[in-house]
Amino acid sequence: MKYIVTLNGKKYEVEVENGNATAVYIGKAEAPAAAPAAEAASASAAETKAAPAPAAVPAGEGDPIKSPMPGTILDVRITPGQNVKEGETIFVLEAMKMENEIVAPKNGQITSVSVTKGASVQTEQVLATLK
Repeated sequence: MKYIVTLNGKKYEVEVENGNATAVYIGKAEAPAAAPAAEAASASAAETKAAPAPAAVPAGEGDPIKSPMPGTILDVRITPGQNVKEGETIFVLEAMKMENEIVAPKNGQITSVSVTKGASVQTEQVLATLK
């Protein structure tokens, strides 16, 4: 089940499944370093109204890099502000027991990263933006 949780004025998308929680920052600034999923999950229980999470939320300037299929993010190899080259692996996505490399579609600078390691993603969900 997915929830939108506001914690310290910042919005997080929290997915709770089988007692495990995964939180993804969905605001316009980059994700804070210390936002444990357990804290976000306990905050979601306190929320009285939870709206379904949007499928994709662009978080920065530039072209969105979207997930080609549903799966779980195994590795995030980029950070906001980092320069990447076309074809460089920026994410590793597990889908149907296979590891799939998501590569930069062009040379540029990463302006935002919208997912974290361990996050579940859907087809066409924005993973990052590239300018």
